[in-house]
Amino acid sequence: MAIPLLIIVGPTASGKSKLSVELAKFYDGEIISADSMQIYKYMDIGTAKITDEEKQGIPHYMIDIVEPNVKFSVAEFEKMAKPIIDDIYKRGRLPIVVGGTGLYIDSLIYIMNFSDYIGNDDFRSALKNIAEVLGNDYLFNRLKVVDPKMFDKLHPNDLRRIIRALEVYQFTGKPISVYQELSSKRMNPEYDVIMIGLNFRDRNKLYKRIDDRVDIMLKNNLVNEVVNLLKIGYNKYDTSMQALGYKEIAEYLDGNVTFDEAISNLKKRTRRYAKRQITWFKSYKIINWFYVDDYIDFEELKKNIICFLAGKLNFK
Repeated sequence: MAIPLLIIVGPTASGKSKLSVELAKFYDGEIISADSMQIYKYMDIGTAKITDEEKQGIPHYMIDIVEPNVKFSVAEFEKMAKPIIDDIYKRGRLPIVVGGTGLYIDSLIYIMNFSDYIGNDDFRSALKNIAEVLGNDYLFNRLKVVDPKMFDKLHPNDLRRIIRALEVYQFTGKPISVYQELSSKRMNPEYDVIMIGLNFRDRNKLYKRIDDRVDIMLKNNLVNEVVNLLKIGYNKYDTSMQALGYKEIAEYLDGNVTFDEAISNLKKRTRRYAKRQITWFKSYKIINWFYVDDYIDFEELKKNIICFLAGKLNFK
């Protein structure tokens, strides 16, 4: 029998975390984070990591699991997350996956088989050196030429996945997006997935939320968080430090941009990232979209989603 799995996706700042907690309370569920930056310890403010108070006693998994200088792959996420899902279900509770990292979601709902190609350390190192000298955008533009579909899905700060996509193309002759499309046709029979997507009909309302979130991060001392990470020895070239917020503040601390320029860059890049997230999630045929701005307030949104799930979710 397939395990019922509720998945909540959507762009950054759409309210996924808040909704997941409310649904976990209603369905006696536990939450698995599918966010490629919230896995890192000590990086709380810039990743908008859910606080203990916001969790309201609901167990959360796959948060704060690795040091900021540790590489963490999609395969590792899948290997860790699946046993957690199984355990939650065996204890009679509903597993709820929430996050904005499309590849993490893919690893759970699809039978993944990007390619049999393992990797080439020398090629990866060469690309990293190029990025350090010429910037991430140089490699990102190379990706646009060889794999425009993946270019549309990734953020220019996501250097590790940009390099992986270029590497797969270099040594297999095929874009990694082709392997994704092959994989996407094979749903994982382990789970009976119900997917909720949060979005906005008026994109400007989402952008306002993004801008407000950045302002809150600054009030909560995002700059100090980045300073402390650098002080204790983490490198600005670490994968974790390429995350939105950390890269821009590091640029400011290096004197490459003014503070106002850094914040402007952060807001613009976060908006672009949100657009890429929406593009990714629109590819899911199983998604059920709920537009936040269709509802008077969060309570009305929550009630409508619970009513929808009553006829779909085989749990409780």
